[in-house]
Amino acid sequence: RTIGDRIGEAKASGNLGNTLKILGQFDEAVVCCQRHLDISQEQGDKVGEARALYNIGNVYHAKGKHLSWNMAQDPGYLSQEVKETLQKASEYYERNLSLVKELGDRAAQGRAYGNLGNTQYLLGNFSEAIAFHKERLAIAKEFGDKAAERRAYSNLGNAHIFLGRFDISAEYYKKTLQVSRQLKDQAVEAQACYSLGNTYTLLQDYERAIEYHLKHLVIAQELGDR
Repeated sequence: RTIGDRIGEAKASGNLGNTLKILGQFDEAVVCCQRHLDISQEQGDKVGEARALYNIGNVYHAKGKHLSWNMAQDPGYLSQEVKETLQKASEYYERNLSLVKELGDRAAQGRAYGNLGNTQYLLGNFSEAIAFHKERLAIAKEFGDKAAERRAYSNLGNAHIFLGRFDISAEYYKKTLQVSRQLKDQAVEAQACYSLGNTYTLLQDYERAIEYHLKHLVIAQELGDR
């Protein structure tokens, strides 16, 4: 501020916002991120503007999750405050998405789609969540980003469960399992086996459910995860 470096001030405000978010001081975080947004717009800094929109989305997303953790509920059954907070997150992600499309930043589009999928899922809009996660999946494949691909499969599996499409969920969870093995991530592999066990229980294929729950058990024991 002393040297009149507006872009520097914007970036510093954004960093403060992100740090306050991690500390759980969401309202203060929004003020700082909004300052990042205002200065970026004033300076015609489109990249800074996109980043600020994404960061504000993240603050509302984190706040919504934090508020909903205090009430153990299924997606879609939310208090008015949680709903409004997640809808705000969604709006900022949408604004971010249209700007990064304009900028031709595919990686940033992938991140926006993933977060839009997650907020829509929490809001109980499962069909919308699926559409966003499919976009996320396509971009992850484009970049050969296996970790993002794995998350997309998992999220697609979760959303189909709530639409009662258990057979489709099972296919997505199998892909999650496949990619987690490629990534040699045992904890995620165990999680995928657990999801498959539950899905086959819903499909009343108990033999297969047992098979996956046993795989989950073996990995949990290997990892010493009580």
